[in-house]
Amino acid sequence: MQSGTPATVTPFLRTAAAYSWRLLIVGALVYSLFAVLGRFHEIGVALFLGCVITALLRPLADMVAKGLPRSLAVALTLLGSIALVLGVLALVGEAVAGERTTLVREFRVGVDRIEDWLERPPFRLNPGALSDLQAKIGEYVSSHRSALVSTALSGAHQVVAVLTTLALALFSAVFFIHSGDRQWEWFRRQLPGSVRDRVAVGGRAAWRTFTGYTHGIVLVAAVNAVLVGLALWLLGVPLAVPLALLEFVAAFVPLIGSPIALAIAAVVALASKGPLVAAIVIGLIVVIGQIEGHLLHPLVMSWAVRLHPLVVAISVIAGSIAAGIVGAVVAVPLVSVLWSVHTALREARAAKAKAETAEAPTPEG
Repeated sequence: MQSGTPATVTPFLRTAAAYSWRLLIVGALVYSLFAVLGRFHEIGVALFLGCVITALLRPLADMVAKGLPRSLAVALTLLGSIALVLGVLALVGEAVAGERTTLVREFRVGVDRIEDWLERPPFRLNPGALSDLQAKIGEYVSSHRSALVSTALSGAHQVVAVLTTLALALFSAVFFIHSGDRQWEWFRRQLPGSVRDRVAVGGRAAWRTFTGYTHGIVLVAAVNAVLVGLALWLLGVPLAVPLALLEFVAAFVPLIGSPIALAIAAVVALASKGPLVAAIVIGLIVVIGQIEGHLLHPLVMSWAVRLHPLVVAISVIAGSIAAGIVGAVVAVPLVSVLWSVHTALREARAAKAKAETAEAPTPEG
């Protein structure tokens, strides 16, 4: 019986197998992490909002704490910020309530104007088409009243969940602002000594990037909202203040948020002021998009990690697929933080290797 030659495994196959089982383990861990986050997504959203509030208010609290006790400074900062937000919301509600009668009249005239416009060339819509559509909507509401009531009750449950998430976010922000650095040091001390330095480097890079991104996106959103509100006010479009606030909120979703908000403004302008003003608002969408994309983002986002527009688009779409509107908001800062941590750790390794090379004894000639 002859012994055969032993089977040999090529280096490429051996390397591929070694990486494959590691990738499988990493994939299982990532899947498990997302499964846990999906099960407790309210907690994840609350902690994310808590970090956003901390990034915005921590510098102000530090400044106030120079003349007051830390706890009092944090309380004054949070209460003042809450009062400011509630004041803005009250202003928006007052604006809507004050324009309600005028809005109803203008929208009725606007709907008639749109119907007459659609009946003329090139659309040549059937004169009774919009009336039939309104009648069908009324019939649908009447026949599906129970389903709509159930949906409203489900929406009420969602409101309770949102309020609970906001309460947890504020509760977390109180401790993050007051003693977040001590909490981070406590967390680092629980880790093995061999990884503490790398975690410190990555943590500093992550927080620096997250803070820069948060400050930048808030500034971009505020500038967009001011431009939109001013333009709509000059054009005489009703609900200029609420539409500006909508633009501010929508700007937190990069690339797609602002166009959607301005499209809603164009619909309002079409119904209230006619096609010419609506066309001007559509032109405004293009102008503000150019200002945001070519001036504000490159200038402001230099505080954080500059991502390629393709990376931003893929991140937003992937985030929206994974977690809806929340995922679209969280995706870009998450990718920015991960990339900054990777870059910081790579630079730290390179600096350490360079220092070891410089300290190594040179062979005597």
